[in-house]
Amino acid sequence: MEITDIEEYQFGKIGRLIPVQPLKNTIVLPYTASPLVIGKRKSIAAVQSAMEKDRIIGTFLIKPESSKVEEIGFDDIYHIGTAVGILKLVKMPDSSLRLLVQGLKKIRLGEITQTEPYLLGQIEIIEETYQRTNRTEALLRNLNDNFQRIVALSSYLPDELGSAVSNLEDPFSVVYMIASIINIKAEERQQILELEGLEPKLQQLLTLLNKEIQILELGGKIQSEVADEISKSQREYFLREQLKAIKKELGESSAQEAEIKELRDRLESLDLPDEVRKVAEKELSRMETIPSAAPEYVVIRTYLDWLMDLPWRVSTQDNLDLERAREILEHDHYDLKEVKERMIEYLAVRKLKQDMKGPILCFVGPPGVGKTSLGQSIAKAMGRKFIRMSLGGIRDEAEIRGHRRTYIGAMPGKILQSIKRVGTNNPVFMLDEIDKVGVDFRGDPSSALLEVLDPEQNVSFMDHYIDLPFDLSKVLFIATANVLQPIHPALLDRMEVLRLSGYINEEKINIAKNYLIPKQIEAHGIRPENISFDDSAIQEIITNYTQEAGVRNLDRQIAKICRKVAYQIATRENGVQHELINTDKVREYLGAPRIFPEMARRTSTPGVATGLAWTESGGEILFIEALRMPGRKGLTITGQLGEVMQESVKTALSYVRSIASRYGIKEDFYDHSDLHIHVPAGAIPKDGPSAGTAIATAIASILSGRPVKKDVAMTGEVTLAGLVLPVGGIKEKVLAAKRAGITTIVLPSRNKVDVEEISPQLIEGIDFKYVDRVDEVLDIALSSN
Repeated sequence: MEITDIEEYQFGKIGRLIPVQPLKNTIVLPYTASPLVIGKRKSIAAVQSAMEKDRIIGTFLIKPESSKVEEIGFDDIYHIGTAVGILKLVKMPDSSLRLLVQGLKKIRLGEITQTEPYLLGQIEIIEETYQRTNRTEALLRNLNDNFQRIVALSSYLPDELGSAVSNLEDPFSVVYMIASIINIKAEERQQILELEGLEPKLQQLLTLLNKEIQILELGGKIQSEVADEISKSQREYFLREQLKAIKKELGESSAQEAEIKELRDRLESLDLPDEVRKVAEKELSRMETIPSAAPEYVVIRTYLDWLMDLPWRVSTQDNLDLERAREILEHDHYDLKEVKERMIEYLAVRKLKQDMKGPILCFVGPPGVGKTSLGQSIAKAMGRKFIRMSLGGIRDEAEIRGHRRTYIGAMPGKILQSIKRVGTNNPVFMLDEIDKVGVDFRGDPSSALLEVLDPEQNVSFMDHYIDLPFDLSKVLFIATANVLQPIHPALLDRMEVLRLSGYINEEKINIAKNYLIPKQIEAHGIRPENISFDDSAIQEIITNYTQEAGVRNLDRQIAKICRKVAYQIATRENGVQHELINTDKVREYLGAPRIFPEMARRTSTPGVATGLAWTESGGEILFIEALRMPGRKGLTITGQLGEVMQESVKTALSYVRSIASRYGIKEDFYDHSDLHIHVPAGAIPKDGPSAGTAIATAIASILSGRPVKKDVAMTGEVTLAGLVLPVGGIKEKVLAAKRAGITTIVLPSRNKVDVEEISPQLIEGIDFKYVDRVDEVLDIALSSN
């Protein structure tokens, strides 16, 4: 390190051309000394050039908007600056320079005449003069008084500065000295430098001094309040420590100490991950220093309870006996082969690979087909605990992830609450009604579920309250839904979808005999020898008292009959007797039938066609009614049809008009007729293109006078070219047709693969007709004259 001292402070004459030194966030004022650090190539070259000549350089403040510019130019700096002389120069090992400079004169930069190897500028010296007046004298005195006040209030200014400034005679020296000492921004110093005349400089500096005094007084007040609070806390701490020492001598211990000791012993006995243990010990140490009456004490205690209650490493042992699991699933549920096989396959893989992550399944099907109860059977077959969490109506993300501990009454989300309740980290977790999740201003729960249901992310699930990673990868998540459309696409992509379709009547009879009736007999305290159902009674209930894809209403009707029988047994005086439930008994106990078959009545006249529809409750048959009346090209559409279905009506009508002559329909019929298309029931909204073939058939039927065959139902989208396009929900629609007694179903040819996936026993007795054009549909569906 080389040091150069200039002992004689007499500098040469300031020339017209001097090296220019741009300064960032630093300004040197005339008559003041200031240290500078020089590191850039051009700046070092400028200083070296000055040292070889008159040791004078021009310093100019870089404008704020140009602070990040690499190559500083004329427009990047303020043009009013200071000519300074170099008092001391120190060369550092990293080649940078440390300077001590003395401000000499205020200068104005006219232009930069050289940019390499350093900036050289043409300058003009600005001579500053003044006249002493009563006003300037008053301003100077106020300035001096305010500065003395700042020195008294400031901890960073020595008292000697006040005396040094008071001894200065030149008013400009006083202004520049004070401006360089007080805590103001470089731009504010630049503003004082640029002002012309003594009085404006004094007024501007006084404004800045008054502001600084206010800040210092407020800071002193805050410091005093903090010091008083610290003194109070220290006093309470010493008193508490003395109280502890007294109790220790007396052999007594406080309730707080006993509670903390209990928590510490419990913490040591638990098998926790290192990260969790570290956080728990830190919180426990904080708890020891806080009074038990403080609100923070209760918050920490609750948090520690959650940390210690969660099953971080507690798991149940899986029962991997495949035959036992198959027996349990078969015993609890009828059919559902795809789902049962999937669970047996999972257990088989678990038997070979112990650290396998749990699958994310989604059971989709209409209400009452056994989605929720199937989850319980899966847990029973695997020997795991079962959790059911209903997502219907949840709109707050915090329900999933919890609230942060900064909120009053904060607690973990329902995921970790449920995990804590069962006490294991590998339960079967059923997320019921995942398609009913809502969204509002509090967040999107579906987005929060993305992490829960992602096998790659849920290994370190972060709840906002716990704020530590919890491993959910061992949990077997099963979601249930009636439909897939409302589910977030990214969420749906993370789940393996298994469809559970509705049941035909034969299946419902088996389910009732083997599952529902024994369950209700036991639930109502009836002995098996006191009651029995014959098949005709079950068929009567299914046909005339329920209309559903599942068996939930069937279960309710059986329960109602069991209640009636239980009443009869409880009030019978001559002892227990056997009650045979037949068709007559069903009508006696359940009243008049509520469901009436309308197939034959609906299709006995022209203009009525039977379509097949898909709903959230499964498949249903849909009647399309057409009526012709005198008029002129009028078309009325009723039945709460959506835009897509209304377009299907217009498309079907246009195509039927184009082929009218083929079916004995006058080509000009529309010139003298109005048509009315209605789809019962009128109170239920309907939409979709799959009723196109049924609409075309109903229109052709009413115009040709040929009734539609009563045992024929159809589904398919139609085009203006007469093509029949494939549609969805085929399995549900076929089951609905089977329940309604339909024997012939007309489907698009491209839906044949969907029929092949249905179990043969479910479609036994149904004749499928596959078509590509509307003409083929009409030939099959319309009766001969």
